[in-house]
Amino acid sequence: MPLLKTITLNDFTKVFVWKITESFEELFRSVALKDISLARLEGMKSESHQNGFLSVRKLLAEAGYSDFDLYYDAYGKPHLEDGKHISISHSHGFSVIVISNVNIGADLEIIKEKTLKLAPRYMDVSHLENLSESDQLTKATVVWGIKESVFKIKNEIGISFKDDIFESEFNLSDKKCSVELRFNTSERFNIIFDFIENYVFVCAFSSAPIGFASDENKQ
Repeated sequence: MPLLKTITLNDFTKVFVWKITESFEELFRSVALKDISLARLEGMKSESHQNGFLSVRKLLAEAGYSDFDLYYDAYGKPHLEDGKHISISHSHGFSVIVISNVNIGADLEIIKEKTLKLAPRYMDVSHLENLSESDQLTKATVVWGIKESVFKIKNEIGISFKDDIFESEFNLSDKKCSVELRFNTSERFNIIFDFIENYVFVCAFSSAPIGFASDENKQ
């Protein structure tokens, strides 16, 4: 399937979404990989993981880049050669990349029961009070995505999702909130989130208030 959707978050940030319907062979034949990426692909045991990896390279092409423009630092954080910021996430049948002029972190999570069961390990469960079971599941997934997104920006060993990252109270209809990270020092982040089929998409910004500017569906 071609690019499913692009979302313009603001003047300097764009999201690219791919729905993975292709086989490994179809994806592999359609991208060019540098040697280090090929070795990494060959080391993946799961075809789902391989397809996510390759579909991210398809998204890079949609954004005007290639695998040769992408590199990872010693902590595993992705970077683009031209200095723009990039965050990558893939989950089961979807892949997402976010490209911005400012530091961002993005996460894509499928809504599943296990996330709610694990909620006491990573969040203040009082934030789930007075919600239906369905909304509890969705909100717990959003909160997990929020904490993953903030962690992707900071990328520091030792950060605790439950003890160091604190989201403000929010409603699912808000599609935004703020977060405070208390780890060595205190930092605040702006969060936006949305839903793509049965997935939650979250993006964290280290600065500048944002919101959805436009949504361009491409079938």
